[in-house]
Amino acid sequence: MNKYISWVIGILVVLGIVWLIITPGKAGKLDAFAQCIRDKKTVTFFGAFWCPHCQAQKARFGSSAKYLPYVECSTPDGQGQTQVCIDNAITTYPTWQFATGTLPTATSTYRHVGEMELVDLSEATGCMLPK
Repeated sequence: MNKYISWVIGILVVLGIVWLIITPGKAGKLDAFAQCIRDKKTVTFFGAFWCPHCQAQKARFGSSAKYLPYVECSTPDGQGQTQVCIDNAITTYPTWQFATGTLPTATSTYRHVGEMELVDLSEATGCMLPK
């Protein structure tokens, strides 16, 4: 019985190593979409590491979340707010901020407080969701 368990554990370890080698290089399904949002330079996603809605918003993007124009608002201890979020008067997380007007200087901003559906982000940014 112990020999059987050792074999199963060994196989699982090997499979885990193979998975770690293969997976990181793969593009996420929403990489291009998230990069398009980031490249707009007029969209900002404000959040906090301890915020469950922020984590849920990132989860919608899966591994592609790393490309989002995310700004962390919480101090590392979770007890305060970063200066950039104070300066932008961010009081609720997540907050999506969309600058409008003539680039490079926006003349106004629109904010959406709370999670956004991907289709709504696509509409707000002009970035295409993959089929």
